[in-house]
Amino acid sequence: MNLSFFDQFLSPSLLGIPLITLAIMIPWTMFPTPSNRWLNNRLVTLQSWFINRFTYQLMQPLNLGGHKWATILTTLMLLLITMNLLGLLPYTFTPTTQLSLNMAFALPLWTTTVLIGLLNQPTIALGHLLPEGTPTPLVPILIIIETISLFIRPLALGVRLTANLTAGHLLMQLIATAAFVLTTTMPTVAFLTSLILFLLTILEVAVAMIQAYVFVLLLSLYLQENVQ
Repeated sequence: MNLSFFDQFLSPSLLGIPLITLAIMIPWTMFPTPSNRWLNNRLVTLQSWFINRFTYQLMQPLNLGGHKWATILTTLMLLLITMNLLGLLPYTFTPTTQLSLNMAFALPLWTTTVLIGLLNQPTIALGHLLPEGTPTPLVPILIIIETISLFIRPLALGVRLTANLTAGHLLMQLIATAAFVLTTTMPTVAFLTSLILFLLTILEVAVAMIQAYVFVLLLSLYLQENVQ
């Protein structure tokens, strides 16, 4: 019984074809594109307002060199938030509960930010490994610590997103199972459990959006350290 709770995190397949590819491609078809009319409908207008506000907030603290990343960071935000929210629907699969997928997003983007810093401003990039004013005996130790913290960043990005979504989904399934079992024996307790499940679902919707934003925000902070 305990193993069945984790079946929701297994990548489903149909005729031997993994459906995770389909789950990743579906969000792209859900966003409406602007038309040639003078005025767009409410959905396109709301979508454009959200994208503009998010891009403005994300790019505001960055230097001009980091503004080239506006398209890829905004696209990544929309993809993550859509996959996270779609995974809350019944009989669906959340691709972002897979650590391999999240690391495939985090590792190349983090590596690119580090390479940009080493190519454009190598002195400043290497200077992040040693805080200013460090006593001489502590220099080797701090360099080792800062190097480890630098290389652990992509792992922290992927694990944070995976752990938050996995824990939320697992807790929702546990509470839903308890409410279903208690329906016939203790209806009052089952009703209270269902109320807790409803509140947890609202919390999970917020977590799905916040975690997508945090993932992209941390990438922009890493980029800020390495662009002029």
